[in-house]
Amino acid sequence: MLLPSPTRRLVAAALLVGALIMPREVWASVKLFLKDGTYQLVSSFEVHGDRVRYYSSERSEWEEMPAELVDFEATRRAQEEEKAAAKKEIEEAKEIQQQRFEKPPDQGMEVAPGIRLPGDDGVFTVEGPRLVRLVQSSGDVITDKKRAALVLAVPFPVMKARSLVVLEGGKAAVRLSSSQPAFYVQSPDNLGARLELVHVKPGKELRVVEQMEAGRAGIGKGTEVRTTVPLERTQIAPNLYKLRPTQALEAGEYVLGELVQEKLNLDLWDFGLDPWEAVK
Repeated sequence: MLLPSPTRRLVAAALLVGALIMPREVWASVKLFLKDGTYQLVSSFEVHGDRVRYYSSERSEWEEMPAELVDFEATRRAQEEEKAAAKKEIEEAKEIQQQRFEKPPDQGMEVAPGIRLPGDDGVFTVEGPRLVRLVQSSGDVITDKKRAALVLAVPFPVMKARSLVVLEGGKAAVRLSSSQPAFYVQSPDNLGARLELVHVKPGKELRVVEQMEAGRAGIGKGTEVRTTVPLERTQIAPNLYKLRPTQALEAGEYVLGELVQEKLNLDLWDFGLDPWEAVK
């Protein structure tokens, strides 16, 4: 049984009041409650003395019943409740519309003339006249097949097994041209205090972020080998850090990754640097 739309409910409530006062037609989809607790969904009804004539929405025809069977009080109460619900829906819709269209999109700190950070979390940098959000990518761990074959051939424990942390694709989607970009990390858990910049080894289909070595059969302490770039790290506001390489970067592929107990989190923010090319 379909409920009427908010607009139709408002019309129904207004017309019903008049219907209870004097015989008239009510052209709206309303619930006409009966004293046995059931109701008829009607498109319109007329009150004529001791008779109620109504057009059934379910059967699409005119019908009649004694007025003494109709619970006018329950009908009125239901319409008032639906009217209140409709009013609430309208207010919520107006609030959503205001947030979507009237709320300023830039709420955060100004990081360059006329450029402000948005209100949500993320890793950002300024590229010319625009703010760029770095995309988070997930790294994968794969086995170095050549090293695995050598481990099997060399007596234990001379050679260690090695795995690689890689990103799909030969290049990152985000491209920058500044050789010494500043990154703004906005996060409630002070993520900027734990991020490191890593120079990634590019390939045709994969980019190698780091190498992980472990003793054969899992014996021995594992190590992670990566090429990190020194950063100047400054907390410029609560939950906001500014990260900047201490020296100019060379062209290539990079990631910002979180270090947790000296281990690199596989959720990475990757970008490429093309200092001699115009970034579109």
